[in-house]
Amino acid sequence: MQLHAIDLLIILAYMLGVTAFGWYFGRKQKNIRDYFLSDRDVPWWALAGSIVATETSTVTFISVPAFAFAANARGEGGNFTFLQLVTGYMLGRLVIIVLLIPMYFRGELFTVYQVLDRRFGGKVKRTAASLFLITRSLADGIRLFATALVLVALTGWTDPTSILIIGIVTILYTYLGGMSAVIWTDVIQLVIYITGALAAAVILLYGIPGGWHEVVTAGNEFHKFQLFDFSLQIGRSYTFWSGVIGGAFLTTATHGTDQLMVQRYLCSKNARQATVALLASGVIVFAQFVLFLLIGVMLFVFYRDFPQLPPDVVARADRVFPHFIVTQLPPGMVGLVIAAIFAAAMSTLSSSLNSSAATALTDFYQPLLARGRSDAHYLRVSRMLTAAWGIVQIVVAILAISMHQRVVDAVLSIASFTNGPILGVFLLGALTKRVASTGALSGIAAGIMVMLFVWVKLDVSWQWYVLIGSVVTFLIGSLVHFLLETRSGPRAVK
Repeated sequence: MQLHAIDLLIILAYMLGVTAFGWYFGRKQKNIRDYFLSDRDVPWWALAGSIVATETSTVTFISVPAFAFAANARGEGGNFTFLQLVTGYMLGRLVIIVLLIPMYFRGELFTVYQVLDRRFGGKVKRTAASLFLITRSLADGIRLFATALVLVALTGWTDPTSILIIGIVTILYTYLGGMSAVIWTDVIQLVIYITGALAAAVILLYGIPGGWHEVVTAGNEFHKFQLFDFSLQIGRSYTFWSGVIGGAFLTTATHGTDQLMVQRYLCSKNARQATVALLASGVIVFAQFVLFLLIGVMLFVFYRDFPQLPPDVVARADRVFPHFIVTQLPPGMVGLVIAAIFAAAMSTLSSSLNSSAATALTDFYQPLLARGRSDAHYLRVSRMLTAAWGIVQIVVAILAISMHQRVVDAVLSIASFTNGPILGVFLLGALTKRVASTGALSGIAAGIMVMLFVWVKLDVSWQWYVLIGSVVTFLIGSLVHFLLETRSGPRAVK
């Protein structure tokens, strides 16, 4: 398909606009406090918008409608049961507010892993930071690939070409503007992609004979609005139990111990503003998931009796919404929605690059290789690290082309795999007083080994991964400490 000139202009204007934002915010940056924390002067509402935009990637924009459009091979989805997981997201936010946020405002931090340094020492900090860097590179590389699917559908370009275009633009504005550019472009991108999704939903609704009445009738007939699944199968995802319990642990990990999100709290003036931003983001996130699931139901109704989907789209539900966009929307609107999809992707990817650079610099480079250098030196290295992590994610995205798993499941399962042990060690730090470095490292190692066994050998839903990993890490860490203290006496372990 060839894009209309209006659509091309809209997309080009968006790309140039975010790059200009990066240049604007990068003009006065003098040190890494400016580059990574935006001088800790960001209002709560901008932080809330940035949290939502970061939490919402192309996986949300494309794969969540696909979730409601059709069930996967295991019979999961094809309805609204995704919201059970979102309910868990809300509960996880409350745990973060009570247990973790107060820890992050005791002195100035650049990364969340510096809390572990204070509590357990450098080895534990670097272990957790390494797991974060690996997870971010894999999960966000797949997110980049998901965004490239849109360009492929639009232009017929190859997957690698599309990945390179999106990746390079994201690297450029994040390299230039740092966290200030990330946050404020997030706010604009949030407005763009919500507007684009609403516009697509309205056009989709008007394209269905019978309109909303037909959507409700067909949706009820095919159980599209089913919200709860009380199945007790531990291998089944999106049940009430895995969604609410597993989702709460997942969000506590991703929003409470992951640098990608915690870095936003560190940009606020105090813990109260961070708390308000996190609560507000939860309300917005729930509403937008309802919107994207509803789009999926409307796509199902539209294509049930209307244009026949090509075989490659039928085989991969993630391609349904992009296919609708490029074949059914009028000129101008196509460009808006494509820009919205890019906005959803770039908000997450830019945050990932900046937080990865912050972790690599302050948890590895600065303390191990280059103490006491100038502000200009650290700022220059921070930008180089931003570009380097961008290249890593581009490579991962290209490798993900051959992946056959549903994108949303792939991304969330990768995040869940390592977030469990990381959450477990943070809980050791927050809930125990005497467990030391040896216990913490033993807990992390045990958590990873158990998760490898679960992943390879057991039929367990990824939604239980964080719960399993964090509990194993906490229990083994506590047990090792108890055994060492019993053997050597209370004073032997500090």
